[in-house]
This record gives sequence, C-alpha cells and structure tokens, in this order.
Amino acid sequence: MPAPITASEIESMILTALPDARIQVRDTTGGGDHYEAIIVSPAFVGKTRVNRHRMVYGALQDAMQARIHALALITMTPEELQQEQASQIVNIQSTKTH
Repeated sequence: MPAPITASEIESMILTALPDARIQVRDTTGGGDHYEAIIVSPAFVGKTRVNRHRMVYGALQDAMQARIHALALITMTPEELQQEQASQIVNIQSTKTH
C-alpha cells in the first residue's frame, strides 16, 4: 500500500500544472487520504466547473488512483474569488445589529 500523500505534495503537483494558481489544501480527516483543495487560477477563466476539475485531476494523475481516496475541489478564477469575498463582507455587514 502506498504511503499517504501530504497536503504539500498535492499543492506541489497542482502548481506544476497550474503555476499561477493560489492553492489551499487541507486534510479533512487527518488520515492522509481525504482532502479539500481550494484553487484560484486565471487558467480557469472561461472553463466549466467540470473542465476545471479535470485540469486538477490531470495534475494529480496517479495520486488520485493510489494515494487520494477523496478530494473535494473548489475552483475559482481570481475574479470569482473577489466576488465571493465581497459577498461575504456584505453578508457579515447585513447581519450586524445596531
């Protein structure tokens, strides 16, 4: 059985395929086989969610078959990230009590 993969290994593999990406990877169970990755890259502009995920899975290739049991992906363009952050600020402000 192959050794568990680390979050930094996953990040490195994705950066090889998407060098301009900002990536956050976390082990969701502590067992080294269930991960969540948030990936922000200009390479995702104009791509569907399915195509974005295929790009990431392509970067991870063999690791997806042998070392990663589950990987939850959130893929965004830089502009989508800015919109997401702006909407969270608005939501936080709108829930304040005066």
